[in-house]
Amino acid sequence: MSLAKEFKEFALRGNVIDLAVGVIIGGAFGKIIASVVADVIMPPIGLLVGGVTFTDLKWVMKPAETVGGVEKAAVTLNYGNFLQVTFDFLIVAFCVFLLIKGMNALARKKDVTPAVEVPPTLSKEEQLLTEIRDLLKK
Repeated sequence: MSLAKEFKEFALRGNVIDLAVGVIIGGAFGKIIASVVADVIMPPIGLLVGGVTFTDLKWVMKPAETVGGVEKAAVTLNYGNFLQVTFDFLIVAFCVFLLIKGMNALARKKDVTPAVEVPPTLSKEEQLLTEIRDLLKK
């Protein structure tokens, strides 16, 4: 089997396509959540902590300096950006948790629906033996 044919079989397999769709939807979902965090959730939190924007928080390890007319940038530890990304992750993880929890609840509701028991159909031999047993009881 040629490499191209084998790859085509692999790529067109249902699970791979489902996975690709999931990754694309997940990327778009991540952008939506990042916007919700950055534009809706973080401004009120920043206001509560004194108007601080988390991405602006940093520790200046070495200030900017000019040496011979050339400006060297400051060396900073940007812990605020880390906090922002951590909040983004926690909110995305919580949203995914709620989504999975809802899907599991729907799956449980499907499983709880009572199944109607269909009496087993008896073969001719079983029907005959049942009739003989009933006659012997009488």
